Amino acid sequence: MSDPAKPRILLGLTGGIACYKSCRLVRLLSSWGADVRVVMTRHAEQFVGPLTFSTLSGNPVYADPFNGGVVHGAEHVDLSIWADLAIVAPASANILGKVANGIADDFLSTLLCAYDKTILFAPAMNKRMWANPAVQRNLAQVQHDGARIVSPTSGWLACGETGDGRMAEPEEIFEHARALLMAGDELRGRRVLISAGPTHEDIDEVRFLSNRSTGKMGFALARVAQWMGADTVLVAGPSTQETPVGVTRINVRSAAQMAEAVLQQARGADLIIMAAAVADYTPSVYHAGKLSKSEGPMCLELSRTIDILAALAKDKGERVHVGFAVQVENGVELALDKLRRKHLDIICLNNPREEGAGFACDTNRLTLLSVDGVREDLDLMSKEDAATRVLQRAALLLNAPAHTGVAE
Repeated sequence: MSDPAKPRILLGLTGGIACYKSCRLVRLLSSWGADVRVVMTRHAEQFVGPLTFSTLSGNPVYADPFNGGVVHGAEHVDLSIWADLAIVAPASANILGKVANGIADDFLSTLLCAYDKTILFAPAMNKRMWANPAVQRNLAQVQHDGARIVSPTSGWLACGETGDGRMAEPEEIFEHARALLMAGDELRGRRVLISAGPTHEDIDEVRFLSNRSTGKMGFALARVAQWMGADTVLVAGPSTQETPVGVTRINVRSAAQMAEAVLQQARGADLIIMAAAVADYTPSVYHAGKLSKSEGPMCLELSRTIDILAALAKDKGERVHVGFAVQVENGVELALDKLRRKHLDIICLNNPREEGAGFACDTNRLTLLSVDGVREDLDLMSKEDAATRVLQRAALLLNAPAHTGVAE
């Protein structure tokens, strides 16, 4: 039996060499915890066999009965009711035309005709097919009817040409699927500003001062805020993290650039979360070219950077402000002091010496301290789960009628 706690995903495959990419998509969805059921058209079976997808998903594959597959009774209706989300990847020009016009002449198109929830299409085809006016009309029609599209990219195509039509990478399709499945409304209509990652403070053209932050926590916060319905802006220092689906990303490099971007974007924000590891000091003098080494020690004069949280506090108003404190000793005492001095509503304390809570980890262990005196010690959990707990606490404060936004 299906586990009701797991996201239930129907994955349809149509004919195209991009079927091989969908193997990776099934793995991503299954590893996330989703129950995946795969439906293949007879053309899709010519590229990757059903046994591959049955093995990856752990479930039988629904093959077209007109091509030797076995389907019992009204399973096209049963599956349409069962699934929380339907994904078609790769989506051929043929399936887009069928869905757009209500044609149901095989198992997949019949199932999609009965499906009344969101369909996520990841088109894949030759660039000339993609540009065909009829295909674009069909694409516009399925979008008008409520479907979502993960647009194809430009690149090398199976026919040997290059251009638009290459199916999006499985990781991107996965992120779109998660965003649709995790959508909530706790922050619906709210504008959330989040900072993430390190800053790079240039010494010369080849050297800089920085820290060990990867931005993973800040990006997780942005991803979850978007899932919770917020209009989310992410100001990110140098980071290799992928931009969460639907999030507006502003890239910066230095502490000065981050301060400028955050203070500008703060106008109109309802919630600000400063998760970035902003440099406290920057070289006083920038050296053009490369600073030559010499015998003996080198001394660098450093100047204090702007305190962004302190600057934000000057016109805080009714905004909710959340900060982070990385401490290894006297953590709670120092975090509470920062909470009061920076007029924060919540401060998230973590100790990088704890296993699983350091830099570059996918997990974190936070202690949440808030202006109302509440302390919450979170267990070790994924950064997305930790981000959810932080944002839920912030949403409660944001929506509280008596919120003053100022720490005593």
